[in-house]
Amino acid sequence: MGGRIAVVTGAGSGIGRAVARAMLDSGYRVALAGRREDALRETAGGHADALVVPTDVTVEAEVDALFARVVQEWGRVDVLFNNAGAFGPAVSAADIELDDWERTLAVNVTGALLCARAAMRTMRAQEPQGGRIINNGSISAHVPRPQSVAYSVSKHAITGLTKSIDLDGRPHGISCGQIDIGNTRTEIMSTLGVGSGALQADGSRRVEPTFALDDAARTVLFMADLPAEANIGSLVITASGMPFGGRG
Repeated sequence: MGGRIAVVTGAGSGIGRAVARAMLDSGYRVALAGRREDALRETAGGHADALVVPTDVTVEAEVDALFARVVQEWGRVDVLFNNAGAFGPAVSAADIELDDWERTLAVNVTGALLCARAAMRTMRAQEPQGGRIINNGSISAHVPRPQSVAYSVSKHAITGLTKSIDLDGRPHGISCGQIDIGNTRTEIMSTLGVGSGALQADGSRRVEPTFALDDAARTVLFMADLPAEANIGSLVITASGMPFGGRG
């Protein structure tokens, strides 16, 4: 798999950083995209096969420029890990502000679509055609947490995006899958209070188990490394014992 070319969005922290580093260690050339150049350079760590491209995924011109830069540097794109996202406000559907709703969907849905669109256009134009897109969903694509309406709706939308990409990409050898991750040890878990007591459906708070980022990253790498004739359409990985099954 050495020398394959990947784009990772949201590569400045969390699962994006872990996946980018795992891909670099595995022999990929990796374009690191995100809004903060300093964080992207920290992820890259001076690696010769890392390309830092500051990008706001909600801005069409910046996304298109990202993929044009990768093609200019390396000639093609084999894998997109479509990862950039935001949790949004912790608020009831009855109380969410329109600006907060639109801001969350702009990153999680529109940004994901813009990156997937640019990747698909690149993959169908290259020779040979084809490639793989992996969308970072969430277990909230299956069952929401309390007070997470914008995030949960956006992640349900990612499931529809994943299926549409995989269908529309079929004539061009482009496959798409989705990984739904629950409770990796990332900054967002601290925001939710997973380690100190996350809000549950019955109004109580519960300390929830977490699992290592590296294990989630290895799973994404496994999906990326599959031969073109195989695709994982949907994969759920969670911390053992977390309140996912039976949630609500």
